[in-house]
Amino acid sequence: MKDVKVTNIPSMDIGKAVEKLSSAYCAVISKGLPVNTMPSVMMWGPPGVGKSQGVRQIASKIEAATGKKVNVTDVRLLLFNPIDLRGIPTANEDKTLAVWLKPKIFQMDDSEDVINILFLDEISAAPQSVQAAAYQITLDRTVGEHKLPDNCIVIAAGNRVTDKSVSYKMPKALANRLLHIEVEGNFKAWREWAVRTGINDKVIGFLSFRQDYLMKFDASSDDLAFPTPRAWEMVSNLLNSVTGDLDEAYPLVAGIVGTGVALEMRTWSAVYKDLPSVEDVFDGKSPALPTRTDAMYALTASMVCYAREHKDDLTKIANSIRYAEKMPPDFSVVLLKDYMYIGENYKQTLMKIPEFAKWLQSKGSLLNGSVR
Repeated sequence: MKDVKVTNIPSMDIGKAVEKLSSAYCAVISKGLPVNTMPSVMMWGPPGVGKSQGVRQIASKIEAATGKKVNVTDVRLLLFNPIDLRGIPTANEDKTLAVWLKPKIFQMDDSEDVINILFLDEISAAPQSVQAAAYQITLDRTVGEHKLPDNCIVIAAGNRVTDKSVSYKMPKALANRLLHIEVEGNFKAWREWAVRTGINDKVIGFLSFRQDYLMKFDASSDDLAFPTPRAWEMVSNLLNSVTGDLDEAYPLVAGIVGTGVALEMRTWSAVYKDLPSVEDVFDGKSPALPTRTDAMYALTASMVCYAREHKDDLTKIANSIRYAEKMPPDFSVVLLKDYMYIGENYKQTLMKIPEFAKWLQSKGSLLNGSVR
């Protein structure tokens, strides 16, 4: 049987996939239709591109739009066998028939104010015997006598056979039961997510300077450490929680993204020592702007991080917007666009600030243009 090819299916970044899918699910839910009106979804993509994170973003968007509680059940099919999905056999009360104990994954809240998402991760890495058990889940929403509740969305994800990770050929019968999307890396979508979720400013600044380092997966390479969105989230956690000093953290960062990229990031981070004080900027002072492009990326990332931590202090935010007026237009657009990502509906908060309204009048037309 031939491999499932991904060239004839839509390809989009994870942000667009989240937007399209959550919008479709919300439309179905708001009309009171069964959630299985939408077919089960299969997201293909290289390791670390953000498929698992995307499912959690979909859950958050559905929760925000519908007011319903969304529970995500994450099932790593690589670790399962067919018995795990169907349940353990045992005798009935009069010991005349075999019955199957219900697996915990089917113990879902079927309340009207709840939506469940069953996330079948690493489905392409599961042996074909386990993939066969997924037939019923994806279409009939059952395994044996066990049935998913009517309020359950099914989303699957996995690596492509061409990624040379652990991956089995998906049977055509299963493939034809799914809505397929190929997920690709995209810096703009990643940056929006990174600002909103508190990714370390050094990671955002460096990747703004070297956007090509967001995703460096090469199926033909034997490298064990390489940059992906998942890897950069790990680097961010390290810098946020262990040490923010890249000289000290270098060996650990190198173990995540590789020595070459980590060395370049450590060299780039030297620009931080010459940056103007971010506290001075937000206190209304007017320190000199950097002249180097790499330093401007670092400054805007630092300002976004500081703004996120002080988002309720509109005086400080206003001071920083006044300072942004001195920046080259493309950098001020990056900065103010990131401010809008700080929180859900934070743009409405920014609109209360006269300096932001003034900035929109003078430079708002650039928001839909080509931004670094």
